[in-house]
Formats: sequence, C-alpha cells, structure tokens
Amino acid sequence: MDKKVAIILINYKDYAKKYLIDCLAGLRKQTFTGQSILYIVDNSSSDDSFGFLKNQAPEAVIIRNEDNDGFAKGNNDAIKQAFKDNCDYIILFNMDTVIDERAIEELIKMADSDSKIGAVQARLMLWSPKDEINSLGNSTHFLGFGYCLNYRDKYEKIRIKDGADIFYPSGAAVLFKTEVLKKVSLFDETYFMYNEDQDLGWRIWLSGYRCVVSLKSIVYHKYEFSKSIAKYYFMDRNRLITIFKNYNIISLLFILPALIIMELGLLFFSIFNGWFLKKIKVWLYFLNPYSWIKIIKERKKVQKNRVIKDGALLSLISSKISYQEIESLSLKLANIFFSLYYFLFKIIIRVLNV
Repeated sequence: MDKKVAIILINYKDYAKKYLIDCLAGLRKQTFTGQSILYIVDNSSSDDSFGFLKNQAPEAVIIRNEDNDGFAKGNNDAIKQAFKDNCDYIILFNMDTVIDERAIEELIKMADSDSKIGAVQARLMLWSPKDEINSLGNSTHFLGFGYCLNYRDKYEKIRIKDGADIFYPSGAAVLFKTEVLKKVSLFDETYFMYNEDQDLGWRIWLSGYRCVVSLKSIVYHKYEFSKSIAKYYFMDRNRLITIFKNYNIISLLFILPALIIMELGLLFFSIFNGWFLKKIKVWLYFLNPYSWIKIIKERKKVQKNRVIKDGALLSLISSKISYQEIESLSLKLANIFFSLYYFLFKIIIRVLNV
C-alpha cells in the first residue's frame, strides 16, 4: 500500500494520562505498511499536558489549542494540516480506544473497494465485555436522534454483511477519504461536541457517496454511556440543527407536526428527569435570529452539494428510537406512534419523489 494516512487523536486536559498509552500501543503494532502521520490535538492545552504528549508520543505532530475547542474544531484543525501534508485518508480514533493491529489496513482495503465509499467505520466493540458490540455503525431516527446499531448485542449472534451501508459512522473509529471531505466540507464547528459525525455522514450520503462498516477492522472502545447523557444540551440542540440543515424543505414541512409533538413530550419529561433548564436553553438557541442565520448559511451549502433525494435514504433512517440503556414504557409507546407517522411520511415522500 502506498497511501498516506493521517491518524488523529483528540486530548482534553488529563484525558491522555488515562487512555493514551493503550491507544498508542495499538497504533504502533499496525500491519499497515504505508506512510502515516499521527496528529494529536491538545485541547485546553497546558505545559503539563503538552509535555506528557511529547514524552509519550514523540512521533506525533501535536496541535496545541489554548481553549477547549471541542471535538469538531479539534479534528478540523488536524484535518486541515493533513490536507497540507497531502494525506490520502483521514482516520479518527477516540483516545479511549484499543486498536487491533489490522484495523487501519482493513479500513483502507474497504475504502479502496468502491470509489463511491466516502467513509468507513471500524467494528467498534466494547472494551468490557469484549464480545459485546459498541457500534456497527449508527442510525438516525427521522426526528434526528442518533444511536449505535446493535449496541451491547453479542457479535457472534449478529448477521451483517461486511461493507454494509450505514447512515453515519461513529467518530470514535472512522476513515474518511480526503477527496470526499474536500467536496462535502469538514465537521460543523457550531456543534462543539455530539452529532457532528451524524451531520457529516448525512452530508456524505447527500453528496452521492456511501458510509459503510468494515467488520474486519476491529477497535475496542472504553465507552461509558453515562458520559453521553450528561451532555444533554449539545445532543438535543445538535440533532435539531442536523435535520434543519439536511432535509429537503418539503420533508421538513411534513415532519413538522411530529417534531412539535416530540418537542412537547420532551419538555414534559424534562420536568421530571432533571434537564428542564437544559431543554429551555435548547429552545432559546433556536429563538435567537443569529442561530438561524448560521443554520441557513450551512443549509445552503448542503443543498447545493446534494445529488440524491431524501427518498433514497429512507431505508437507512429509523422510525424507532433505540436507546437500550433507557428503555421505558413511555419510549415504547412513543415508538409505536412515531413508527406509524414515519410509515405515512415515507409514502408521501416517495409519491412526491422528494
């Protein structure tokens, strides 16, 4: 293989002291024989964190950010440098991963198998227990909720084709083709954290490329679900930004009644679950005209690059919200209602050829 690969890790404060050594051990054992450059972005950089990174990863190009610029901008900073360094592929790994020695080689093999592949996610397994799945790709509910496919399922019981299409790849272990990123643009830095991979994956599909999963590229993730739900504001705000940017305007009009019902339901449940003020903060964001100026600006870019219609993606979009760790009766009832709504929505979109 003669491909030049950028490998990007993001650090925040003492994150590296917890996870970097195991992550580097996997990277240093890779069977990939081409040229690679390791970039580590040090968000909220201090002399202490920078010194630790230099000591533990002398081979890395370290990009220092004085502030915590978040996942989106941190990765973008490194991706832009990788563009300048003429890298053919961009690979992102969460630092809290342990990477199988063939992971990078298999990601590249899958990417090279089809010119229409724009992104390849590794098979993400949980670090403990190792036979359970973290993600075989991610799905999007038609109202913007993103979630892992086959989370906590036993891998041996799953029947999925290597190279299967996924709606969007997890930013925890993913390869992007440089040429594709240059066409569809990078992460939306408005997101700061969460859903930026969902948005990018959606834009890749709309631009005529595929997102797929490589089952032979294995990465173990020291994943903690509780860390995600603690960031409710970004998860809820960003999923709304994503659907406002990426849907056709006609699709948006037809999902609007369902969206209003969902928002009222979330507001009600937020009162009893401790995130009422965060939900209000989300609504205040969308009541700010400046927010809509940014959304409309980004939306114009997405729609300009669009080469496929919403109807072509319906088979990859879910009618059910599947958060296995927070299953409840109310969620099951909501899924019944929204599944029926989505069934009608699909018929309308296909009839209108949107």
